[in-house]
Amino acid sequence: MRRALVLSSEAARHWMRAGIPQRRRLFADAPQAEPVDWKLTANDVRGVATTYFATLAAVLALII
Repeated sequence: MRRALVLSSEAARHWMRAGIPQRRRLFADAPQAEPVDWKLTANDVRGVATTYFATLAAVLALII
């Protein structure tokens, strides 16, 4: 494949971004959605603790 030495768009500084058509770059530069606030619930903590102790018991059972 033959590539030109001059970028097709000076705004696209990376050589791979320069090869992308302008209409496609507009979607990539669009502002992202608001971040989701994840909340840690008691059910999550209980699940992690249960998994931890079950794994610990299984490892100890294999060792002993």
